Amino acid sequence: MINLQMNNLPTLLEQVQAYTNSGKVATYIPALATANPDDIGIAIYDKEQHCISAGNAEVSFTLQSISKVITLALALMDRGQDYVFSKVGMEPTGDPFNSIIKLETSNPSKPLNPMINAGALAVTSMIIGESNEEKIARILRFVRTMCANPSIHYSTEVAISELETAHLNRALCYYMKQNGIIDSDVEELMDLYTKQCAIQVNCIDLARIGLIFSMDGFDPYTKEQIMPPNIAKICKTFMVTCGMYNASGEFAIRVGIPAKSGVAGGILACVKDHAGIGIYGPALDEKGNSVAGLKLLELLAAQEDWSVF
Repeated sequence: MINLQMNNLPTLLEQVQAYTNSGKVATYIPALATANPDDIGIAIYDKEQHCISAGNAEVSFTLQSISKVITLALALMDRGQDYVFSKVGMEPTGDPFNSIIKLETSNPSKPLNPMINAGALAVTSMIIGESNEEKIARILRFVRTMCANPSIHYSTEVAISELETAHLNRALCYYMKQNGIIDSDVEELMDLYTKQCAIQVNCIDLARIGLIFSMDGFDPYTKEQIMPPNIAKICKTFMVTCGMYNASGEFAIRVGIPAKSGVAGGILACVKDHAGIGIYGPALDEKGNSVAGLKLLELLAAQEDWSVF
């Protein structure tokens, strides 16, 4: 059961509200620039079927890079570990999430990990399906199952906005295609990837996804094993080592739980065998993480002694 102490969520939100002033919403994807930088919300789901929330927990936002964890799980189920990791590495990077540098200087064009853009694009290219329609339908079905929310879909507006401005991601794709990491048509892959990133959720949905990962792929509500335990563990390991872009090391020290952020302001986090957390705060720091969201998780982890370390 969620600790009664957790009912102080509104107080914690008040403590972190001022941090939104030091961040900025993402503008390089035009459709994200309309977010309210003052928004901050949180939801927590535990395995005893309790959910608490506070603030702007029901505001919809897009997954963006949080989707990388979800498609990694699906690709691992589709293709197996040997295939996936023959194309994508397992090592963290200190470079920005959209950097092309390591593709040129490391193992010929093999992305270092699935949480940077190059790695995520390679992973998305592995999703099984006869067409993009079938592939995005499978991704949506997977998200809907974890969230227990059949209404979840992607934002056409955000997907189009991303597709029209994703020149660097196209460059990453062409570079990897030249070196045999991907064999997909680049424009088809970009279409699928932008739709994946544009899937809309709120904090409550995100917290339920976090709960599934925290329970090693098991849904304690439906009693269904949604993904194999070893795949959930792989995803959580990447969340610890690479989930917060090139601030992952500092996050591991300050907070110490598996988490993945996205530039729309979301943070997915999980407390092992206990709870999932969904946070929304679109005011970002220079590395692309929610400023107030990071502080909120830091306070919660310290208060509840959640660090895995």
